[in-house]
Amino acid sequence: MTRMTILSGLAAGLLALASAASAQTATTFGQLGNFDVVNNTGHDAHGFEIELQGVQPADVYYAFSYQRYGAPEVISSALGVRVRWTSPYAGGVFTAATVPHVINGAFGGTCYMGQPSYATAGCEHFGVSLAVGSPKATYRWLIEDPQAPGTLLAVDPPVAVAQAYYYVAPPVANNPPAVVVEVQAPEPAEAPSLYGDAQWIKVFVTQLPREVTLDELMSDNPLVVPMDPAQVEVNWDILQTEPVGTSGSNGNRQSRGQKRYQGGLAPTTRSVVRRIELYGFTGSYNPLTHEALCADLTCNAPGADELGEMVSAQMTAVNVQPDSVAVTKIGSGNVDSADKVIACGSKCTSPYVGGTQVTLTAKAASGYVFTGWSGACSGVGTCTVTVSGTVSVSATFSPAPKAAGGGGGGTTTTGYKISVSKNGKGTVTASPAASSYASGTVVTLTATPDPGSPWVGWGGACSGTTTTCTLTMTKDQSVTANFR
Repeated sequence: MTRMTILSGLAAGLLALASAASAQTATTFGQLGNFDVVNNTGHDAHGFEIELQGVQPADVYYAFSYQRYGAPEVISSALGVRVRWTSPYAGGVFTAATVPHVINGAFGGTCYMGQPSYATAGCEHFGVSLAVGSPKATYRWLIEDPQAPGTLLAVDPPVAVAQAYYYVAPPVANNPPAVVVEVQAPEPAEAPSLYGDAQWIKVFVTQLPREVTLDELMSDNPLVVPMDPAQVEVNWDILQTEPVGTSGSNGNRQSRGQKRYQGGLAPTTRSVVRRIELYGFTGSYNPLTHEALCADLTCNAPGADELGEMVSAQMTAVNVQPDSVAVTKIGSGNVDSADKVIACGSKCTSPYVGGTQVTLTAKAASGYVFTGWSGACSGVGTCTVTVSGTVSVSATFSPAPKAAGGGGGGTTTTGYKISVSKNGKGTVTASPAASSYASGTVVTLTATPDPGSPWVGWGGACSGTTTTCTLTMTKDQSVTANFR
C-alpha cells in the first residue's frame, strides 16, 4: 500500500454552545484546541485547509490568524465548511510558503510566529472556533497545482490528526458527571474492504478549576496543557480506520476506528484539558486487509521497531459547568442536606443531577449561633435550592454573647433587647420570642392591626410598609409600629 504520511499536530479551536439535556449533570459550552502541523508533503506548501463536517459558515466565528497566511476564508462544502488559509499570489508566484519539514526533526514549539526557527521549521500553527462541535474533520496542506500554476491543490491522503469531540454522558447512579471525548481514526483506507494506516495514540489529561482559552493550549505551556507522566490517561493504544461494516477485530467498536475516553468530573472543574499524541505505526500489516499486526498481539504497547516518529500533538479542551451545590461556612457550625449527600463539616460540595431540589439545614457549634444564609439561600430556617449549574450557598455562624461574672461567683448571660412602641391599635410579636437575644440572632417582628386600625408602617430600626421586619441583634434595638 503506497501512502504519503503527513506529520502533524492538532488544534482546531471548537467552542460549542451550551446544550445539556435536563438529565445531564454538566453542560459543555466550549470545545477548544490548538495544532502545530508539519509539512511532510515534500513540496513548498502555500496554505492549509480544515474541512469540518455538519457545520455551516455562520457557525465559524473565530479563526487563528497569527501566522504567515493571516486570516482564513470560510467556504461551504458538500459535507459542511472548509476553513482555508492561503498565500497571496503576485507577480506569478505565491508570496508565502511553508518549506518541507526534515523527517524526524523536532518541531514542538518551533511552529509559532516569532520563534527564531519559524522560517525554516517546516511547520505551521492554525486554529478555529465554532458555535457547534464537529465530530469529524479532515486536514490537508495546499500546494501549487503543477497542471494549473497560480491555483492551489489539496494534498491527499489528508494529514493524520486526532479530531476530538466532547459531550456529557447521562448520569449513572450516584457517580459524578462524566465528560466524554471521542477520537476517530484520521486516515481513510484506500478501499472500503481495507484498514487505513495505523497510528499509536497516547493521551494526557487534567482538570482545571477555571475556563481556558484557545491561546493557552500550546505545546510550551505545561501549566495548562498536561504533559507530565503522572497525567497520562492512555499510555498506548492503536488507532486505525476499519473496513466498512466491521466492528473491530475483537468485536469492540472502539478497538480500532474510534476511541472513547472519559472520567468523573469534579464539582469544581471548569475545564478538561487533553494532549493527544499520535505516532506512526512502523510494524507489520496483514497483507490482505492492511490491519496492523502488533508484536504483543493486543496492541497495548509498541514493540521493537513498531513506534515511528510523532504524527501529531493535539492540545484540546472543553469548558464545562457541572451541576452541583457548593456550601461555604463562615464561623463554626455544620450544614447538612436532607439527602445526606452534603455534610459540611467535611463534604461541602457535591455534584447533583440538574433540576434536583436539595434542602439544607444549618446547625451552630457550641458557643455559636446561626445568623443566616446568603447566596442562593436567605433567612435563618431550612433552605431548599433547585440545582442548575453550580448553586453557591453561604452559612454564617456568629459567636454567642460571652458570659459576664455575677455575684457569688455565678454567671449571667448578657443579651440585646428590642423595645417596641406603637401608634394606633394593634399587636407586635417576635419570632423567636425572648426577653433578650444573643448577638447575631435574627429576629422577625410581625405587626397585626386591630379591626378598624389599618397598618401604616414601621419606624426606628425597622422601615417599610410590609407587616414583617427582620433584625439581626448586634445591639439594643428600638422599633415603632404605626397603626392608623
